[in-house]
Amino acid sequence: MVQTALTTEPATSRDDWDADVLALGGHPLQLWGWGQVKDAGAWTPHRLRFRDGERLVGVAQVLVRHLPAPFGRLSYVPRGPVVLGDDGTEATGDLQERRAAVTTALVEWCRAEIGGIGVSLEPDWPAGADPAVPGSRPGRWTVLVPKTLVLDLTRSSDDLLADMDRSPRRDVRKAARDGLDIRRVETADQIRAVLDVYRETADRADFAIHDDDYYLSVHRELGPRSVLVAAYSDDKPVCFSWCVNSSRTSFQLYGGGNAAGRRLRATTPVYWRTVEIAQQDGLTRFDFNGLLNDGISHFKRTLAQHEDEMVGTIDVPFSPLYGVWDRMLPVGKRAVRWLRAPRRGAGTPTEAS
Repeated sequence: MVQTALTTEPATSRDDWDADVLALGGHPLQLWGWGQVKDAGAWTPHRLRFRDGERLVGVAQVLVRHLPAPFGRLSYVPRGPVVLGDDGTEATGDLQERRAAVTTALVEWCRAEIGGIGVSLEPDWPAGADPAVPGSRPGRWTVLVPKTLVLDLTRSSDDLLADMDRSPRRDVRKAARDGLDIRRVETADQIRAVLDVYRETADRADFAIHDDDYYLSVHRELGPRSVLVAAYSDDKPVCFSWCVNSSRTSFQLYGGGNAAGRRLRATTPVYWRTVEIAQQDGLTRFDFNGLLNDGISHFKRTLAQHEDEMVGTIDVPFSPLYGVWDRMLPVGKRAVRWLRAPRRGAGTPTEAS
């Protein structure tokens, strides 16, 4: 049984950090590179290890941003903490107790070292795994949508295809017969061409996107763990799926297509190719990153016969001002969307990333 009081230590080596995240089966948003992507904007990453004696029992990449006065700072943990046993390989001890111990240590570090109005966590845990940290409460506003679709990549490709609705399954098989040109995207110029497709997607679906430098930094900072695949027609991209991969999880960040991609019915074959890559690389789960009541979510629901529910957002307020911020947040988001209107385009739920 793990002790309640854990030792917390900062991490300073990128290679060592990523090795720990991967060894624990952590989510790709907990990799060092994702923190560097966010560091170029409003967030500052902090990486923490939690030990029970000499044993590493958890890690967490914490993103911190300054808020307008008088709120101070806010801490946010995307798909973390990562806890020993999250991947199902740790048979000893009580996983729920270990999650509670790591989360408590994480919250106390944020309280002591960051302060501000509080911390918001979105662990990569199934619904019902809430560690019940003292003072915590379900968050009203999420970044990563808790309802999602996670494919079990330990199943065969034939079984996964059989779970699709007839139309997307037919599209995958037709693309294979017809030799649809689907390629891995690697260079900066190739990425910029794909981003033209994304802007068209965004304009059509009416959601805000980042500038090109942001997406180039995702590919650069995540390196080989950035998996971007596109379908081409006349040597131009018409549809794409962009995932980031850890040792266990492939997480779809972005996806889109233009009119030519829709005519070619390229979406499912392109998405399926990223699933195949994850399966070939030995990953065990593919997360489509959120289901809402929009068109892209309706499409995702045709790719399997189930849905998955994550634990959701866990908020731990440190200050009475947290409640004020919580109430103001929708107004602030609307203001940001208004300010970014010239860059607005489309939107899948993934653009929260």
